[in-house]
Amino acid sequence: MYATVKNWVAQFKRGDFSTCDAPRPGRPKTVTTQEIIDQIHELILEDRRISAKSIAEQTGISRERVGSIIHEDLDKWVPKCLNADQNRQRCQSSEQNSEFFRRDPNDFLSRLVTMDETWLYHYGPETAQQLMAWRHSGSPHPQKIPSAKTAGKVLASIFLGSRRHPPH
Repeated sequence: MYATVKNWVAQFKRGDFSTCDAPRPGRPKTVTTQEIIDQIHELILEDRRISAKSIAEQTGISRERVGSIIHEDLDKWVPKCLNADQNRQRCQSSEQNSEFFRRDPNDFLSRLVTMDETWLYHYGPETAQQLMAWRHSGSPHPQKIPSAKTAGKVLASIFLGSRRHPPH
């Protein structure tokens, strides 16, 4: 900070009162041009499993900038918002459901199934108390396993529906 202020004072003493940055040689501050965005888009269309590292190497920009372009400029590759195809598909599904409901509301509701999912994390025991287990007097003691922060995770999918109609 001191060096910066010292440079400004010297600059003002020379009569240079400009507060704008002077042009500098080297890489430009931003590489987010429409050409780069289009190039990244083409690379993704050619290989949808391409890594950010590979894109960065092919375009000559940083992985961080590639990630930023994918998330901010090519948001159709990140499921934050629906793209046009997803939006159209959701609208068609909604229209079909509305039509089924108009025909027979009771039958529609009895056949309706909804689903949700979540990650369930499981952990290893951490204390001696947690390692204790009920056992028969003749059974061996449980083996002590070093605890891990996360032993694993499982994706749980939950489906809810009516019992009136068996699944097809």
